[in-house]
Formats: sequence, structure tokens, C-alpha cells
Amino acid sequence: MLKQRSSGSITFNRVLGSVLLAATLALGGCGLLPEVQDETAGWSAQKIYAEAKDNLNSGNYERAVKLFETLEARYPFGRYAQQAQLEVAYAYYKDNEPISAIAACDRFIKLHPNHPNVDYAYYLKGLVNFNDDLGLLGNLVDQDMSERDPRAARDAFLAFKELVTRFPDSKYADDSTARMKYLVNALAGNEIHVAKYYLKRKAYVAAANRAKEVLKTYPEAPALEEALAIMVVAYDKLKLTDLRDDAQRVLTLNFPNSKYAKGVNIQGKPWYRFW
Repeated sequence: MLKQRSSGSITFNRVLGSVLLAATLALGGCGLLPEVQDETAGWSAQKIYAEAKDNLNSGNYERAVKLFETLEARYPFGRYAQQAQLEVAYAYYKDNEPISAIAACDRFIKLHPNHPNVDYAYYLKGLVNFNDDLGLLGNLVDQDMSERDPRAARDAFLAFKELVTRFPDSKYADDSTARMKYLVNALAGNEIHVAKYYLKRKAYVAAANRAKEVLKTYPEAPALEEALAIMVVAYDKLKLTDLRDDAQRVLTLNFPNSKYAKGVNIQGKPWYRFW
């Protein structure tokens, strides 16, 4: 019995020693391992920026982001740090990280509202939202922008509008204006999409109200024709003959050759598919 106890005690001590050694290594033994070398140690701001730009231009966006962030952390003052803040937004955009890209744009705008290139920050913010989509599934089903959540389209419109309003002479102003026109049509199309859904669900009051919103908010959008046609159908279903006749009169006057003159083809291909 004494021998068994002695053997068990030795085994227990060995196990306990192993546990203590492992804990020691985990808590304080990191110093025994070789330190990871920072290849950018001693680099100037210009060198880090040049390296980051090379990675950005070659499509290595993740590496570019890390270098731009290193540059800003190590040299927080000066033109290279400011430029890095703007470049990192573009790197995130190219790396399909829209949330990070927009956050970087907003940060640059907040920190440098009078920077010579702040117009680009607004343009890039609008561009990120403009190109925001449903990913692979959205492309596979060929879903139109007007059928999606309009929040990104509205955010894009506001960013482009801010740019055009504040910087009318910006080299990005013309493209922003063209995109704004498209976005107006897409937003109007979204209202039509919702109105037609209500029409299908026989929610005629809601359908008429959404169509009226198109007339009021987007008076020059191509969706006007279909909005009027939806109003004609909705008011007819609601037995509001005066309102129906008014809508029909406006539709005929402004669109004498409209295919919607006798109603709305709910199952038909939407007007905005021509894009």
C-alpha cells in the first residue's frame, strides 16, 4: 500500500507540474517566442504611402487598408495621413466593404470639411450607395433597383446632391447630376412597385396614395404615366368616380397614346425594365 501511494503521488506531482508549466507558458511565456517583425518599422510616411498605393493599384485591397491605417496611426499629422484617410475609403469600396467605405467617407468629411478633395468623399459615398445591390442572388434574378429597399438609393441621391450643391464646379458634378436623374426615376419606380403590390392585395386606398406620392414628389419621372393609371384603377374599385375621371382625364391629356388608358397590366413587364 505504501508503494502504491508513493507511485500515485509521483504521478500526481508530474501531472501537476505539467499543468503549472503550461499555465506559465500561456500567461508569461510569450516572451520566450520570437517577436513578429514589423516590416514597416522605420519606414517614412512617404514610403508607407507609396507601398499602400502600389497594393491598391494592384488589387491587394486588404493589404492596402492595413498600410493606410498604419500610416495614419504612425504619422497622424500631415498630408499623407489625410490622404490615407481618403484612400482607405476607396480601398474598402473596391474590396466590397460598403459599410466600412461609407464610414471612412463620413469620417473624412467630418474631420476635413474644407479639404480640397472633400468633394471626392461625397462622390465616393454616393457611388458606394449607388452600387449597393443584393449581391449574387439579386443579379441572378435580374432585380431592378426600383424593386429594392430604397434606402441606399436615397442615401446616394443625398450624397450626390450635397456634392452638386456645395461644389458645382467639381469634376464629379456632371456624373453626380446624371446619377441623380437615374436615382429619381428609380425612387419613383419603387413607389410604383409598392403601389402595384397594394393593388394586387386590393388595398386600393394605399395604392392610390402611393401613386399620388409619385405625382407630388417626382413630377418629371417616367413613372408618372403608370402612377396615373394606378389611380384610375384604384379609384374605380373604391367607387370614387369623380376622382377616377379626373385621373383618367389627366392621363389621357398627358399621355394620349398610353397603353394604360384602359387600366394597368399588373402582371406585365414594368416600365423601368428598359434600363
